[in-house]
Amino acid sequence: MAGPIHEFSHLPRPKANVKSAWRVRRDARAEGDPPIVGLIYNPRSHHNRGQDLTSKISPDVFVAQPGNRDQLPEALARLAERGIDLLVINGGDGTVRDVLTCGEPIFGDDWPAVAVLPKGKTNALAVDLGGPSDWTLQCAVDAYENGKRVKRSPMAITPLDQPDARVLGFILGAGAFTLGTKAGQSAHKLGAFNSLAVGVTTFWGILQAVFGTRANPWRRGAKMDLRLAPSGVPLEHSGLGEPERRLILLASTLERFPGGTKPFGSLGKGLKLAALDQISRWMTLMLPAILFEFGPKNLRKRGFHQLVAQSFEMELDDQFILDGEAFPAGRYRVETGPEIDFVAP
Repeated sequence: MAGPIHEFSHLPRPKANVKSAWRVRRDARAEGDPPIVGLIYNPRSHHNRGQDLTSKISPDVFVAQPGNRDQLPEALARLAERGIDLLVINGGDGTVRDVLTCGEPIFGDDWPAVAVLPKGKTNALAVDLGGPSDWTLQCAVDAYENGKRVKRSPMAITPLDQPDARVLGFILGAGAFTLGTKAGQSAHKLGAFNSLAVGVTTFWGILQAVFGTRANPWRRGAKMDLRLAPSGVPLEHSGLGEPERRLILLASTLERFPGGTKPFGSLGKGLKLAALDQISRWMTLMLPAILFEFGPKNLRKRGFHQLVAQSFEMELDDQFILDGEAFPAGRYRVETGPEIDFVAP
C-alpha cells in the first residue's frame, strides 16, 4: 500500500465495535452456505500495475481496493461486517504486512482463513505457503473448500515507548540486511524479482563484505543490543569484531524461504533468530554454503548464531526492514503474533 507505515503513532485504526459485529454475522450463517469472500486488491502491486481484476467476481465475493494505508481499516471493517469466511490478499509481502497490521484490531486472535495471491515484487510468504505464482482468486476460493490449511503466526513488533502500537510481519532484518534491501530495489529496477533478486543482492553483499574495509557499511554492520525474553539475557557474541555491533540480524516465523535458502539452518517452527557478528573474510565467502546448510561446523564460535526464541528485545542505532519497508531505529519487542490459517493448494 502507498504511504508510510513506519510512524507507529500514526497507524490507522478501525472502529472499536467492528470485531463483535464480524463474529455475530459469521456465526449466524447456516451450515452448507457458500463461503463469503473478501478481497483486498492492491492495484499498486508489481504484477497488478495497469491491470484490473481478471477473475470473474461472484455475488459472494466482496472487493475492496483501498488507495492507501489510511483507507485499509475502513476497507477491512466493511468486509468484516459482511462476516467473511475467507480474506484474499492480492499483493506482495508489503501488502500482506499492511493488511495484517490493520486487521489485527478487528480480528484479534480469531481471523477468517487468509489466502495470498502473490502479485508483489517479493512474495516470501507465498513461497512458504507453496502457492503458485499464477494463483487466481478462483483458485483461492476453490482451495478454501478443497485445499489445505497452513498455520502461520506473523511476528509482532512493538516499540517499547509505544506499547499500544505494533506492526505484524514475517521477515525482519537489520544491519547489512537493510543495505541489501536497498540493493534489492536496484535489482528490481533491472528486472530481478523474488529468488533472482535474493541471489543478486546476496552476491553483491558478499563482494562488498569480502573486499571492503571495516569502514565499509557492508562489513561494519550496526550497533545492536539483543536480549532474549523472558530472562533479558543478552544474545551471546563470538568476540569477533566489535562486541556491540552485528553484521546482520534476521528474524522470521516462515519455514521456507525464496531460492531454497535456509538462513536458520534446520530450525523449523516458531520465532527464529539469526545474528551474524563481524566475521572474517573467509567466513563471509562461506555464507552461500551456510545458507544452504553446507557450511562449516561450530557456527556460533565463528560468529553465526541461529536459535528459536519465545520473544526478544532489540535496540538498534539504524533502521530495520520489515517485509521490504524501513522502520526507524529504536527499542522494540519482537514476539509471536496471532496464529492464522492460510489457504494453500
